[in-house]
Order: sequence, then structure tokens, then C-alpha cells
Amino acid sequence: MTYIVSGTQSVMARYQELVSAASISEDAAQLQVVRLLDELDEALATRQAASERQGFLSRLFSGGKAKQASPKGLYIWGSVGRGKTMLMDLFFEGARELKKQRSHFHEFMEDVHNRVYAVRQKISSGELKDGDPILPVADEIANNVSLLCFDEFTVTDIADAMLLGRLFTRLFEKGVVIVVTSNVVPDNLYKDGLNRNHILPFIALLKERTTTICLDSPTDYRLEKLGKAETYIAPCGPQADEKMQQLWEEITMGLPLHREELHNKGRVIPVIKTCSAVAWFTFDELCVQPLGASDYLRICRAYHTIFLSGVPVLSKKRRNEAKRFINLIDTLYDNHRQLVICAAAEPTQLYISEGGTEAFEFDRTASRLIEMRSREYLLSRKDL
Repeated sequence: MTYIVSGTQSVMARYQELVSAASISEDAAQLQVVRLLDELDEALATRQAASERQGFLSRLFSGGKAKQASPKGLYIWGSVGRGKTMLMDLFFEGARELKKQRSHFHEFMEDVHNRVYAVRQKISSGELKDGDPILPVADEIANNVSLLCFDEFTVTDIADAMLLGRLFTRLFEKGVVIVVTSNVVPDNLYKDGLNRNHILPFIALLKERTTTICLDSPTDYRLEKLGKAETYIAPCGPQADEKMQQLWEEITMGLPLHREELHNKGRVIPVIKTCSAVAWFTFDELCVQPLGASDYLRICRAYHTIFLSGVPVLSKKRRNEAKRFINLIDTLYDNHRQLVICAAAEPTQLYISEGGTEAFEFDRTASRLIEMRSREYLLSRKDL
């Protein structure tokens, strides 16, 4: 977990800098969200200052930050490409709350499940008294984090649905504030999910502890940028690298990049370069390493756009890498993710045919790569 000490520049100031630099266009719907984010930052800073003035002994006897007035968080929802992630990044980067964490919800919940399991083991061994194992986990999180930010918040797992209410009831009691972006309104979370009644108390709590706002901008800015760009770049070389870097900077609007890790079934997928739900991988990272379809699906859940560089011409001699590349493209295609790729050759020349299953399968891959560079494919994307 990393805590970042930031400057005091407001979200509005950084937003206007992007407008002045022509990285984005001023948008009335985005401005409404920006104002709410700045109000929340001010409220969090005020709470933090009051807590510091209160002093150690006073905090000890009054129960700490749980006794401090906690502002409502924000639940920002809307269609894909409206700038939700960009605004979240601007807010998190400059938030004056020192104890802050930005997480993929999937990673956060996996960590919670692991911690709950560890507590249950201690209860079984007699190391801890019997009780709700979620409460000490929530307490530990709240002792370290006062602001939690989740991008593209979604609930798809019954195991998550079963404990969300108890977990977040405790976190809110301890003064944790959340900021969430999502493609759906709170009432549609886990819609038609198994035993959905288990999540209804959490949804009611979420609506009580956050201000819900729809970012209803009429423009899909991601489509606007990608629709005009060359997203399949070949062959590889300095000129191709320059095009990839330029498109990266346009899509991420020059915001700072960072490293992170995705977790899937006990495995860790390093992400060396990411920003605003866009990630850049090399062919070696995704296709030489022993990753499978579930790993690629995990990547799809975390990022809306994937940059992939260094794709070589493949053949039967590189059967394993070719198979993984086929699986990667299938997964991106099936989940309607956007791909920006730098390859050694055009799709139909990317595999040297020597017969065999991979040659047959690669015909479909080449066809999908051609389709994925089209505006029609961009328009067909579905939300998570």
C-alpha cells in the first residue's frame, strides 16, 4: 500500500490546465463533477486538520477518527468514455488526505477475502476470540486508510456480495470515505445476480454514504480520440514507437503514469505502465510469460484500452507464444476492449503458415485484428 503526499492544487485548477493545453475540451457535465470533488477534498482536509488539532490523548479517549464528522463520498456513474477515470485520477493525485488508497475493486476484495480467511484461521486455532471475522479486517483497513477510491466499480461475485454490507458498514463507522466511478447507477449493481438480496443492504448504505451523480456528457471522448487514430501500427521501429507514444499521451492526457499489480488466482500480473484505466504491455510480458485466458480476462476487467508493443512475426517454432497471442486477442475482442498494437507486420502476414492448428486459428485472429482497428468496432464496445 502506498500513500502519496500531494500538493494543494485543486481539481479545478488541474482540469483547467488540461483545457488550456488543449488536452481536453471543457465539458459542463465534467465541471459539475470537478466542483463536487473539490468540495470533498476541502471537507477531508478540514476533517484531517481538526483531527490533528485534537491531539493524541483526545483522539485516544474519543475513539479517533471514527468520532470526527465524515463527509459523504461520491459515486460517479455514466457511459463509457465520458472522463470518469480522468477526473478520479486528478482528484486522487492532488487529494490532501494523506492516508489514501486507489485500488481496482477486484484486488481490494481479493485482499479482503485473504485477510478474512487468515482471521478465521486464528479463530479456529484459539489465537483470537470467536466473532465476526470481517470486523477486525475492516478495522485494520480503516486504521491505515481514510480515503478509498475505486475506478469502474462493479460487483460480479456472489462471495463479494455476501460480505459487502458488513465490511462497508464498519468502514463507514470508522470514518472511511469512498469515491467510486461506475458504468451503472447504484440500484443496478449486481443486477440479476445470484442471491441479489444479499447486496441490497449494501446498496442502500452506499446511497446513504455517497452523493450519486451521473456524468452525462454527450461526448464519448475515448471514441473521439481513438476513432481518428491509427491503432494498428506496422512495422515496428522508431517511427512506430513515436506514434505509439503520441497516442498514449493523447489518450491519457499527459497524466502521470504508475506501476501496479493485478492478482488472479494466486498469480501476480505486473503492470509496468498504466494511467486512467489504460495499460501498456509488451508482447513478452503477455505472451512469452505463462499467462492464460483467465489472466487476460483479469486485464480486461481492469483496463478499457490496452497498448501492446513488440509483436513479432510468429510461426510454428513459437507455438506457445502464438497460442497465447491468439487467446489474448480473442479475450480482448470478446470483451470489446480497445487495442493499440505495434507489430512487425500487417495482420495477414503476422503468422508464417506451416500448417497445423495455430495456422488455422490465426486466420481468425488476423480477421479480428483487422476488425478491431475499425471505427465500427469502437462503436460496438460494451460496458463492463
